[in-house]
Amino acid sequence: MKILVINPGSTSTKIAVFEDDKAVFNKTIRHAAEELAPFAKITDQLDFRRQMILGELEKAGIPAKFDAIVARGGLTKPVPCGVYAIDDNMIKATFESEHQHATDLGCVIAREISHGECPCYIADPAVSDELDDIARVCGNARFSRISIWHALNQRAIARRFAKENGKRYEDLNLIIAHLGGGISVAAHKHGRAVDTNNCLDGEGPFSPERAGSLPARDLVNLCFSGEYTKEEILKMISGKGGVFSHLGTTDMMEAEHRMDAGDEKAKLVVDAMFYNVSKAIAEKGAVLCGEIDAIIITGGISYWNYAVDEIKKRVSWMAPVYVYPGEDEMSALAENALGALKGDLEVKKY
Repeated sequence: MKILVINPGSTSTKIAVFEDDKAVFNKTIRHAAEELAPFAKITDQLDFRRQMILGELEKAGIPAKFDAIVARGGLTKPVPCGVYAIDDNMIKATFESEHQHATDLGCVIAREISHGECPCYIADPAVSDELDDIARVCGNARFSRISIWHALNQRAIARRFAKENGKRYEDLNLIIAHLGGGISVAAHKHGRAVDTNNCLDGEGPFSPERAGSLPARDLVNLCFSGEYTKEEILKMISGKGGVFSHLGTTDMMEAEHRMDAGDEKAKLVVDAMFYNVSKAIAEKGAVLCGEIDAIIITGGISYWNYAVDEIKKRVSWMAPVYVYPGEDEMSALAENALGALKGDLEVKKY
């Protein structure tokens, strides 16, 4: 089976071609800030990104004919985890969504490249929602908790861990912490992520670029201070929050170098981030009533031994800790598409 995988990001578009489960072509197309500047909205980038993808396939001598095309899902609306056929409802929701993120473009680009000649899917989008009802309730009736998390990578890692240990994902209780530009921590109970944080809009641990949970009164006072626009405050929460707001960088390698050079502020901020991740993991232990088969740490920051050690020393008493560094979203997407083509995975309606 020949499968095209499309993963649009803020400053890049990753594409890959798989033959069954083997990648035969990989390309990360970088987008300079000045290239994206003319586009007022994310959806305005559609033609630009599609043509870049087709150009790279042509340069590689790969005809744009596939058995399936799968894209990373966007932030349109909450849906249960799984594989979804790209249809008119999904495309319509993409252009009407309140959230605007580059991943929203994936389903539209996939469908346009397919010309209706092959199935098109998304899989485990970041807004995948399997929260227990009790996890939705918060301290004011006007609000409800939602999940925006690293569903694709977390579920792929969970299935991989289960397979390596001769078990089924659906039979395990896992706590998985994804450490990247954003940080999500989820309680996986018998194949469902029953509780996780909204790692984009201000909940849970802070991360290199996101603020996580903030003191509510101070945030309200800031909003009504008249010093900042709504857009500027939203940027403080996601984009210029977290480590960036303290140290002026989202690069954890730079933070490490500053720590090694004796920068005490850098060390305090970095340690506080992992302290908060550890607290979030412990919180999910309560969700699972202490019945935890494993704690898994994944994402790009988990390559950093210091990060893993800081978290392990606080949570290893709860359950064995396993580390799966990085994230392989392209393989995870291809795996979902292949499962759909073979009939091993249900294809859901959006």
